[in-house]
Amino acid sequence: MIQERTRWMEASDVIPMFPCLVWKIQIEGGLRDSLNSRIGAVLAELRRELPPLEIGRGWQSGHALHRREELRELVSCVERGVTSILRFLRIGHDAFEITGCWATVLANGAAHQIHAHPNNFLSGVYYVRTDAGADRINFHDPRPQTGVIRPPVLELTAENTDQVVVQVRSGTLLIFPSWFEHSVDANPNEAERISVSFNVMLSSFTEQLSQPLWSSESP
Repeated sequence: MIQERTRWMEASDVIPMFPCLVWKIQIEGGLRDSLNSRIGAVLAELRRELPPLEIGRGWQSGHALHRREELRELVSCVERGVTSILRFLRIGHDAFEITGCWATVLANGAAHQIHAHPNNFLSGVYYVRTDAGADRINFHDPRPQTGVIRPPVLELTAENTDQVVVQVRSGTLLIFPSWFEHSVDANPNEAERISVSFNVMLSSFTEQLSQPLWSSESP
C-alpha cells in the first residue's frame, strides 16, 4: 500500500491579485499642530454666522479650500504624498492637480453613507479632530460579484471580510483610489469630528472629463 502525501493550501499557494491600496501618513509634532490651528481658524471664520450643529447633522464647506493661502501647508503635504504615490504606482503622468478640497464637520450622531468620488484619480482626507469612536473610516469591497453568495464564516479575516476598518487620529492623512467606496459611522461623541477631504486628478485628463460630482462626497 502506497501512502500518498498531499499538501493543502500553504501560504505560497495563495496568489493575491488586484490589490486595493490605501496610503496612511501620520503627521506629527509641530507640523500637525500648525495644520490644525490654521484649519481651525479657517473653519471658525466660515462658520461664524452659523448656528451650532444639531444632533445627527453635518456641515461642509465649499470645495475650494486648497486655494486659500492659510492652507498652503496642507496642500503641500497632499502634493508630496501624491507625488510619492504616483512614483510607487509607476504612473507615467507626473502632472496632477487638486480638483476639490473641503472640510466636513460631523456633530453627535452624524454619519456618512457609503460613496465614492467620481471623475478623479486619487482622493483623501486629513483628520483634524477624531475622538474615540469617531476615529475610523470603513472601506468596502469593490468587487460586486462577491455579494452573489455570502455563506456564514466562523471568523472574519482579511481574506473573507467585505469591509476593512482603518483607524485614524489627529494628524492622519489618508490617500486612496477615488473609486474605492467608503463610509463613516455615526459620531458617538459630543465633540465634533473634523476632517478635510480632497480629490486629485491627472492634469492631462482634466480637460477631457466632466467636473467631479460633489453631492455624495465626503470621507
